[in-house]
Amino acid sequence: MSWIDDVKWDAQGLVPVIAQEVGSNDVLMFAFMNREALQRTADLGEAVYWSRSRGRLWHKGEESGHIQKVHELRLDCDNDVVLMKVEQIGHSPGIACHTGRHSCFFQRYRDGAWHTVEPVLKDPEHIYK
Repeated sequence: MSWIDDVKWDAQGLVPVIAQEVGSNDVLMFAFMNREALQRTADLGEAVYWSRSRGRLWHKGEESGHIQKVHELRLDCDNDVVLMKVEQIGHSPGIACHTGRHSCFFQRYRDGAWHTVEPVLKDPEHIYK
């Protein structure tokens, strides 16, 4: 049995993944991986996800250039969530979100509504060609 067999995959063969920035500990994004994505991530040292909307592997930064260099892979106590400690590369400060923001978690609940609390660092129209 290999390390990848220790992961508890869901019925679709996926595991949730949290990408957390090394240093700041900001949660940058949430995504999914299948076995091949997790194996490629470990082999490359860069984040490779399973895109449910595209139905294929997705090497983070393949279109935007905003690559996630993986420093650590961690598995939670139930073996059903992966935490990746990453360095966001490609723009300073790092852009992890397709909206051009540092983090996908840029909306904060306050006073009965969601408020945008992080700026767009680069217009997505200039990121994706």
